[in-house]
Amino acid sequence: MTDEFADAALLLVGHGSTVNADSALPTRQHAAELRRQGLFGEVKTAFWKEHPTLAGALRQTLAHRVFVVPLFISEGYFTEEVIPRELGLRNASGGVDRRQQRGGQLIHYCDPVGTHALMTNLLVERAAGVVSQFPAPGGRIPPRSEITLFVAGHGTGNNENSRKAIENQVEQIRAVGGYADVHPLFMEEEPRIEECYRLAQTEDLVVVPFFVSDGLHSYEDIPVMLGEPEATVQARFRSGTPTWLNPTRQRDKWVWYTPGIGRDPRMLDVILERVREAASS
Repeated sequence: MTDEFADAALLLVGHGSTVNADSALPTRQHAAELRRQGLFGEVKTAFWKEHPTLAGALRQTLAHRVFVVPLFISEGYFTEEVIPRELGLRNASGGVDRRQQRGGQLIHYCDPVGTHALMTNLLVERAAGVVSQFPAPGGRIPPRSEITLFVAGHGTGNNENSRKAIENQVEQIRAVGGYADVHPLFMEEEPRIEECYRLAQTEDLVVVPFFVSDGLHSYEDIPVMLGEPEATVQARFRSGTPTWLNPTRQRDKWVWYTPGIGRDPRMLDVILERVREAASS
């Protein structure tokens, strides 16, 4: 990407949170780096639960071309309903306008980052990295063939597409091979997070939360669902230490748990790929 988008604006859309400042960090981090690289004429952020709001950020964008990239995992409730509604991208038939001419401005609504094929490598590398960084007692680093890998997501009854991004990644990782097995896990759907112990046929397992931000779900909720006492998790969180110690022994298993993938610098490649796709469509 040279100067082909120097006259365009990039609007990164995140969920945000009113109770956890870390929720918006990945969105702001990637926006700052893209501004530094100077690939776009403007780089802005917008949030569902924080300021600037989605509609407000778009109104303040002056470029003739605007690329809206949702930093969300799935094609679900937020990317198919909330964001298009807030940005006025609904058409008369109730669908979503991926390209909309509004006065002198052309708005491109991109697919979410979480469904891109590049995310598979990020998940696999995140899982391999945590095991090599934190060996089991005795310095043991189990090979992938002896590890069950779990990709954990939120899940929701609001939109059936929410779980598809998780399941698609599981299928892709299984197709590549190497792990003893690969399974999806969900906070609010089956199979639940705590079912990893029943599903794993190996002594070693790795859980990778497929979340853009390291918010309360990944910091507190999932560690508790994996078996850590809630008081212990909250005490660690307040002290600024990791809420899960790698690896932790739970139910006769060694469990590694990674941070979310949203702050990985390689997410920039995914964002730029989504822009290129929208520009060429």
